[in-house]
Amino acid sequence: MTEGNDSARHLPGRERRRFPGISSRAYEHPADRSALVALRKLSGFDTVFKALSGLLPERSLRLLFLSDSVRVGDEQFAHLHHMLRDACYILDLEKVPPMYVNQDPKPNAMCIGMDEPIIVVTTGLVELLDEEEMRAVVGHEVGHALSGHSVYRTILLFLTNLALKVAWIPLGNVAIMAIVTALREWFRKSELSADRAGLLVGQDIQASMRGLMKLAGGNHLHEMNVDAFLAQADEYEAGGDLRDSVLKIMNVLPRSHPFTTVRAAELRKWAATREYQRIMDGHYDRREDDGDTSVADSFRQSANHYSETVRNSKDPLMGLVRDIAGGAGDLGGKLRDSFTGRRQNGSAGGQGGQDETGSTS
Repeated sequence: MTEGNDSARHLPGRERRRFPGISSRAYEHPADRSALVALRKLSGFDTVFKALSGLLPERSLRLLFLSDSVRVGDEQFAHLHHMLRDACYILDLEKVPPMYVNQDPKPNAMCIGMDEPIIVVTTGLVELLDEEEMRAVVGHEVGHALSGHSVYRTILLFLTNLALKVAWIPLGNVAIMAIVTALREWFRKSELSADRAGLLVGQDIQASMRGLMKLAGGNHLHEMNVDAFLAQADEYEAGGDLRDSVLKIMNVLPRSHPFTTVRAAELRKWAATREYQRIMDGHYDRREDDGDTSVADSFRQSANHYSETVRNSKDPLMGLVRDIAGGAGDLGGKLRDSFTGRRQNGSAGGQGGQDETGSTS
């Protein structure tokens, strides 16, 4: 690293494993990679990207944070500065990005920038999290920087604001909103990758879980329980019928982040895999091999991930997809019952009986 290399060798609190030369491929969620590839294939995206590369007010953003936020350093928010250098040291990010604390009661953090990433955290987040929880968040943002996510995040912010400004023009924001929707879909997946990077930096799964719970329920840990929180994720995935599946999709479309229970469940699941253990043992993809990476292999990994997701999902919509793929008979009946929440009984012809009021049960 170009800053704080010596001091970063003495990681505060406890010894943490370092990952020299680690590639972002080592921790990137398969859905993150596939969504980004799909985004780049979106009609008109390359044109918009090239045009915006020269138009985005990145210099203005940097001046804005410099003038109206507090820059983290040895003399300001020193504990955050140490965490930042530690995170860059652990993930072997050569240049430590500038970091700012912005006055905002809403807990949030972001990594933006076209040429060079900058990290911004809000006062609401700093006040909400303890040291180990905050370390995971800083690692999360450094993971975004290492993966190159800041470029697309900056475009998303710009286009979201632009869509609001041109909404009054007939059809003026249709193309923009198509790209914004695709960007949001990718960014939600990229958050799962960055959560993994945060775990690699903090190396404390309980701290990562606590941080996500606090984002959902505030600073009331004595009132919350990790297992119960994760049970919510199971209930969210499995509950309801096809109507609920559609509502889930509608609820998540305008969001830039996945729901916190989903993030917690995904991270806990990854922490229990052989893949995570291999990284912790020093066996991981390295940047020096990035140039030899096969795009076909990335697609194959993504396809395998989605196949496994459909196969193991408890969501009613995914169950219907499995039925379709398996050539299930009476698909119309299954679709009807899924949407209405009814289950066919074992009577001949699958006809429901009637209750005393005459309504169909």
